[in-house]
Amino acid sequence: MGTLVGHVAPGLGFLFIGLWHLFNHIKLHVLHPSSYKSPPWFPTLGLRYLELLLIMAGCSMSLAMELFIGPQGHQPFDSDGTIPSNHLHNFEHAEISLTFFVYAGFAILLDRVRTVPDAKHGLTQLLAAMAFGQQLLLFHFHSADHMGVEGQYHLLLQIVIFVSLLTTLMGIGLPNSFLVSFVRSTSIFFQGAWLIAMGFMLWTPKLMPKGCFMNSEEGHRVVRCQTKALHRAKSLVNIEFSGFLILISIFVVSLYLVMVKTYAGGNVNYQSLIEADELDEDSDDVESQRRSGLVDEQKGFLRGVKSYVPINGGR
Repeated sequence: MGTLVGHVAPGLGFLFIGLWHLFNHIKLHVLHPSSYKSPPWFPTLGLRYLELLLIMAGCSMSLAMELFIGPQGHQPFDSDGTIPSNHLHNFEHAEISLTFFVYAGFAILLDRVRTVPDAKHGLTQLLAAMAFGQQLLLFHFHSADHMGVEGQYHLLLQIVIFVSLLTTLMGIGLPNSFLVSFVRSTSIFFQGAWLIAMGFMLWTPKLMPKGCFMNSEEGHRVVRCQTKALHRAKSLVNIEFSGFLILISIFVVSLYLVMVKTYAGGNVNYQSLIEADELDEDSDDVESQRRSGLVDEQKGFLRGVKSYVPINGGR
């Protein structure tokens, strides 16, 4: 981060993941409202773990750019092995990327392990919540500017991240709640849109508020404003955020209405993407699990997650 590309690139990642989740959660709920159960991620035809692999690839690129490739990342450490003050923000951004990489990697491993589906779901959601929590923590205590226009953008971003964190934690105990999944997906989409806006508004001179300018400080550029212009600039950021909130609200509800009209009552042929390995046990094991209620829980989970078709599945 710290540049236009550094905000737009991860912003596009959040934007597409949020939109992907919105589409699939709405479709899953519209087609099977009575048996809806929110999966933490969505497999795709052909390559089951495409979503998670793209997250890992994006996080790897971000780590490399922050620490090794970018203009400030060729030498992340001083000669004595310490972190210089002008590289603190690089390490903060890198740790955010690393946490999301860990989430995606363990999500794949958990999916491949034979265990109770509810445990897989809960642990994967917990890892996602830890990633959002890490993101919120590091942006709240960011080593970059907190007082200027950039700080105001980050402050409002923290509100959206908090919603992502809260709804992810709620999703552990409320996997059947469509609204929890809908709000979580919307907040991820909002994160992406706001990061993209930050990239353009903070690093495009023509888009800066009147009385503001770009200043080089400790090896990276920061937007500074004259004393009289700072209050106006922050107010403009608040207005921009409010406008984004209105537009995104209109978009996600409109998307829901369009998908209800498209899929409600439709005849859809489903391609099963969730393997039922948990149910392929010896008859004695199945009987003992049925007595304890585990088999019924697994079947309910599978019915809920099997009922969607990814974007390239068609009708």
